[in-house]
Amino acid sequence: MESVPAKTKPHGRLLLSTPLDAKDELEEKLERCVGIVQTLTNGLSEREANDALTANVCKGQQQHEEVCLGLFSLVLTEPAQSQRCYRDLTLVNRDGMNVILVKVNQILMEKFLKLQDVPRTQLVWLVRELVKNGVIGADGVVMTLLKQVAGGDVSSKNMWLAESVLDILLEQKDWVLKSGMLIAMSVYTYLRLIVDHGAPTMLQLRQKEVDFCISLLRDKFMECVAIGRDLVRLLQNVARIPEMDLLWRDMLHSPQTLSPQFTGVLQLLTARTSRKFLACRLTPDMETKLLFMTSRVRFGQQKRYQDWFQRQYLSMAESQSLRCDLIRYICGCVHPSNEVLSSDILPRWAIIGWLLTTCTSNVAASNAKLALFYDWLFFNPEKDSIMNIEPAILVMHHSMKPHPAITATLLDFMCRIIPHFFPPLESQVRQGVCNSLTFIMEKRVLAHLAPLFDNPKLDRELRSMLRERFPEFCSPPSPPTEVKMEEAVSMEMDHVLDKEDGCYDNTEAAFSDDEEEVTNKGEEGERPLTSACSPLINLQLLSTNHGAGKRREFRFHPIKEAVIEEPADITPWLDQLDDPMKEKVTQLQKSSDTEAQCEVMQEIVDLILEEDFDTEQMSSMASCLSEIFRDHFRGDVLPDDITEESLEESVCKPVFLIFRNLVTMQEDNSGFSVLLDMLAELYQKQPKVGYHLLYYLKASKAANGKMMLYESFAQATALGDLHTCLMMDMKACQEDDIRLLCYLTPSIYSEFPDETLRSGELLNMIVAVIDSTQLQELMCHVMMGNLVMFRKDSVLNILIQSLDWETFEQYSTWQLFLAHTIPLETIIPILQHLKYKEHPEALSCLLLQLRREKPSEEMVKMVLSRACHHDDHFTTSVLRNWSCKYDDTLSEHIKAQLIKNNSQPRKRQR
Repeated sequence: MESVPAKTKPHGRLLLSTPLDAKDELEEKLERCVGIVQTLTNGLSEREANDALTANVCKGQQQHEEVCLGLFSLVLTEPAQSQRCYRDLTLVNRDGMNVILVKVNQILMEKFLKLQDVPRTQLVWLVRELVKNGVIGADGVVMTLLKQVAGGDVSSKNMWLAESVLDILLEQKDWVLKSGMLIAMSVYTYLRLIVDHGAPTMLQLRQKEVDFCISLLRDKFMECVAIGRDLVRLLQNVARIPEMDLLWRDMLHSPQTLSPQFTGVLQLLTARTSRKFLACRLTPDMETKLLFMTSRVRFGQQKRYQDWFQRQYLSMAESQSLRCDLIRYICGCVHPSNEVLSSDILPRWAIIGWLLTTCTSNVAASNAKLALFYDWLFFNPEKDSIMNIEPAILVMHHSMKPHPAITATLLDFMCRIIPHFFPPLESQVRQGVCNSLTFIMEKRVLAHLAPLFDNPKLDRELRSMLRERFPEFCSPPSPPTEVKMEEAVSMEMDHVLDKEDGCYDNTEAAFSDDEEEVTNKGEEGERPLTSACSPLINLQLLSTNHGAGKRREFRFHPIKEAVIEEPADITPWLDQLDDPMKEKVTQLQKSSDTEAQCEVMQEIVDLILEEDFDTEQMSSMASCLSEIFRDHFRGDVLPDDITEESLEESVCKPVFLIFRNLVTMQEDNSGFSVLLDMLAELYQKQPKVGYHLLYYLKASKAANGKMMLYESFAQATALGDLHTCLMMDMKACQEDDIRLLCYLTPSIYSEFPDETLRSGELLNMIVAVIDSTQLQELMCHVMMGNLVMFRKDSVLNILIQSLDWETFEQYSTWQLFLAHTIPLETIIPILQHLKYKEHPEALSCLLLQLRREKPSEEMVKMVLSRACHHDDHFTTSVLRNWSCKYDDTLSEHIKAQLIKNNSQPRKRQR
């Protein structure tokens, strides 16, 4: 993403390239096809040339494609010949120009930014000709071309493209009116672009855009209604234009004049905007970059990518308006899979937080906040997705500690938008926002809203307004109530076992598909969430659904080769430090002896505690330490032979000096928060710091009994949440060192029971990587009382989650469960959900365990209530074993079940 060539020059006639670029495959293919066409037609008259081309395309599919692409390439690169070549193309093609439409779309989506000026102009000319001749499929090409007209860009090239496409649509208006989707897409695009074209030099173009939009809105209003609620948002932005003002008056006071089927603004506001429209306002290049950031960039390492995006698209004053398009796209189109959510990939809320904090205009900031909350205002849980409203609440939640002003301004906006968005619909807006907050808690995005709404970091007036607007969400959480087991199962199965949702199958973020409006709850990539989940929404079940088979795919871990690197260059960050600190850091870098490094590191810690470090210096120091200690973070932490001496020796490394100073301080010491902030900065540069801290707190004698220090560390990080931080650190540990993961597991479960005992994702992290020896060690820890991994109130939900895991993972989970002393009756309701073909692992474990148990009435009820199938012998096997040992007990329970389910009068029941 970073490599922007200083100079470009045309290697061919189609695309710009640098001297280092390899020849483009598409360009090579088109040049080869041009050569074929020229060989066939050289020295021939026009009639003879046409006959030669016609004869050649009749030979086969390959020859047809070569001739068509050769003529297509000549149209793009030879303007003087374009009319004749296009005429020949219409005569010789045999597929309704399909091969040309495909290639035009490919160039528009992949190569448009690299096109030289002449081919760019010619491509638009070709699209005009395709439209003029009514080629079937040309509307799709026009919509792709509209996507290349960038918002927030008033460069001459972009203005030329916007006007050229508009001219095509105006010239061929009758053709446009035949496609409802093209009407809606054109209106959506140019309503958005009008906002950018307010300068005096652009007024003529803006007036053409206004007239075009008004014409379509008045003539084909119901086609435009298909846009949904974002049509209202776009119309609000241009409401001061006189023609738009008249349209607004008709929409509000006489909607029937626009269309007999239009009932009013509420009809638009309650309709979700399809992804197609939200995606059409990002160029393919922008969409690709956002896809990269939301599926490949690790959280904490996003700055260079954001800086690139900022330079490329957000550096001009006019680009302020683009932020709304980006935020609407992220909320409505970027719906990451569970696999991405459970990793350390940059989350959506972090990108939106960055976009909000870089707004330099009050108007842009206000519009960006509206874009973020827009789906909240008329949210309907039956039709809208949790993924559309999740980013806003998470931006507020995660900004509370590092950027409380961001949280405050968003909460203030959320309160004030209710009465001010549209006063006649105030009650509906209030209901929409309350629906959103209720759904957020139901789906466990946040467990409770009181810590957010009644936080001491908010000023008194805002807290008072929140209490007034949302009293039901401001009260502190009540103690957990006991849930009947059947209800818990039902709740779980609604979300966990909904295979049609399909979100476990996705390994990529779900971007703008060509889906139509959906009305079923759970569509559009909404992921299943379990009632047993922690408040963390973005760490869900780590396993993916491998289909009915669910057989283990063997993992081939890459061989770790010795890395030979030059010494780290820390000069850019070193120069930003004060001289005393600079000297110590340089000394630390040059020293190779561990003991000497520890001494210097202690001196650095002392300087940190003495100096009044600003954020920039803290960040520079963290970058220096991250680079200096990169070899340490790359190596294994846990010694091969675990003894008290080897453990103590393993924590005597310079990087652990910060931890050692922290554990010896009182939390009310001013230096404590300084060191925590330093550690949080280092964590951003090097995420492995988290599980190194966990290891130190367990292994070091000095840290005995101080494991809760990790909670303070988690709250100091940008994540700001213990559960989030713990899950991300354990995931990083799992990827780097499985032995260490097993070593930390007993401490993690015992010290943080509220974060772990309800967490299916943590258990899956462990059972996904351990071998049989490590499983046996964990079982021994459980049986010796050193480890508790299941609790009565959550074990059933976790076992239900495990049903989609791989075979060995499920067996390991059941073995760990059986090592506990939890009565089997606690989890027996799972039986009614187990299918003999889909869940053999769970059924096998239950089968062996039930044969050892004396049957209870509940057990018999669950065994007998299984669905009947001639190949499923589970029920008969269990009943046969029970009848051999406990025939009287079994018969009594069966009789009780028969009596309960007998509809005959009591006298005749015998």
